[in-house]
Amino acid sequence: MENMDFIAKMEELSAQEDVLTVSREVNELRGKFDDYVLEEERKFQVSQLEAEESGEAIPEQEGDFGKEAFYSVYDAYKVRKKEAIDARNAIETENLRQKKELITRLQNVVTSEENIGAAFAAFKKIQEKWNEIGDIPRDKRSDIQKDYSKLLEDFFYNINIYKQLKDHDFKRNHQKKVAIIEQLKKLQKEESVKEVETGLKRIQNEWDGIGPVPNEEWESVKEAYWTEVRSLYNRINRHYEDRREIQRVNMEQKQVLIAEVKVHAQELETLTEHKHWEDRTAKILDVQKRWKAVGAGPRKENELIWKEFRKECDVFFDAKKAFYDVLNSNFDAVADKKQALIDRANALKDSTDWKETAHKLVGLQKEWKTLGHAGRRNEQKLWKNFRSACDAFFNTREKHFSAQDEELEGNLTLKNALLEKIAAYEAGDNKSTTLADLKQFSAEFNAIGKVPMKAKDATYKAFKSAMDDHYGKLKMEGAEKEKIMFEAKLDTLKASPNSSRLLRDAKMDIRKEIDKIQKEIHQLENNLGFFANSKGADSLKKEVEKKVQRAQDKILSLRAKMKMIPNE
Repeated sequence: MENMDFIAKMEELSAQEDVLTVSREVNELRGKFDDYVLEEERKFQVSQLEAEESGEAIPEQEGDFGKEAFYSVYDAYKVRKKEAIDARNAIETENLRQKKELITRLQNVVTSEENIGAAFAAFKKIQEKWNEIGDIPRDKRSDIQKDYSKLLEDFFYNINIYKQLKDHDFKRNHQKKVAIIEQLKKLQKEESVKEVETGLKRIQNEWDGIGPVPNEEWESVKEAYWTEVRSLYNRINRHYEDRREIQRVNMEQKQVLIAEVKVHAQELETLTEHKHWEDRTAKILDVQKRWKAVGAGPRKENELIWKEFRKECDVFFDAKKAFYDVLNSNFDAVADKKQALIDRANALKDSTDWKETAHKLVGLQKEWKTLGHAGRRNEQKLWKNFRSACDAFFNTREKHFSAQDEELEGNLTLKNALLEKIAAYEAGDNKSTTLADLKQFSAEFNAIGKVPMKAKDATYKAFKSAMDDHYGKLKMEGAEKEKIMFEAKLDTLKASPNSSRLLRDAKMDIRKEIDKIQKEIHQLENNLGFFANSKGADSLKKEVEKKVQRAQDKILSLRAKMKMIPNE
């Protein structure tokens, strides 16, 4: 797609009457246009470099690839979109105010109106007005609806209107509410979250407009209704939380890429050869490619972070251009300096002072990198001689240290012997003795030194499997079993070659479990406020309080386990 195509498409989208419906298309088009401009600029930079290297005239950039024209239309669209969003937000805020006012009026009817006819007439007016009011802010919908629904429950049950209703009206209302629940179940299968939100609001209005049902049916139908409603609200909330999380992760990934570009754009003065610049250019282009693959973040932040990313890329490409503009190829002088390094490396290659000589040779290698290119005629030959001198030392050093690997093999033999001993172990009737023996096995295994890298995972897995088998055969129950098995798990983790990470992970898992239980406690405590003052409600309230106490006991148990994990 050429730049004029982008501009024409942008003009078409910005001309739409409802600018909010094309927001996603506009964002996608803008992203594609930015990618197009970036690619065109990259091609132009490459053409400049190719022209410079071939000695041809360096082309000059013509125009801005349509950026000014495109963003002129895009900025006009943003103004219209902001106006539309502001108008919608103002309407939703006013709707919220009106619904809060209706809730207050309904509260007064429930608590103060004693005349059934007057109360019912007031309720009808409030309900009609409620249904006429449009959308309110999404983050307030669930709470407002819950407050309204709770007051309706109080209205129908606190005011004794059932005396004036016939039995068939109750049954009919029950049938209608069962039908509503079936609609909610069908709504669970709807893929579009937006359709779910719209349908849920409509269904809740219908539910609230239906009168009371027989007392013996109310609790079951109410529970079935709220089970479905809560499930749908949870799904809606998860959708928006997931989307926010994805956007947050995208921004984090882009921040990482910006940091990576900054790293690549540092110490540019050390890039003294053509190859160095080409290698670093490849890394920058790779980061740009990965940037394109990352999704968008929140609208306000997306443009800012793109400008920051582009700025960091420009730092590198501006420096690269400056380098090739002022490059002074004094290759003979560089060759003399590199030959001096080769002479120093040859003087060190037969040394047996492994640490000090390695440090010196590494220093020579670093110095080599700072000298720049010695020209095509000299560079490969000089590098071959320098590398040969360095390799002569490091190969001899490697043979020396390979002898130390024999010690690791000895440790492997000791651990394999211990594994056979553990496998052959038969526990007696005394549980305390068996536990002491198993702890001794763990201590012996941990006391043996490291084994060869290729065998460490298999050795640890065999040890863990054998110990788990013995602990599994112990006859333990309740708190004793939980404590012993957790201590055994810690002993086994300490034997792992990755013990530090595994112990940290164990702590993190317990923290997550505690956070999860605390959220459940918070939800249960919130639910206590919804129970009316009745015998049935008191029973449910006591059951919830028991659940809260059990959850708090579980947290105490988890915190005790966390204290048992050593700090690594």
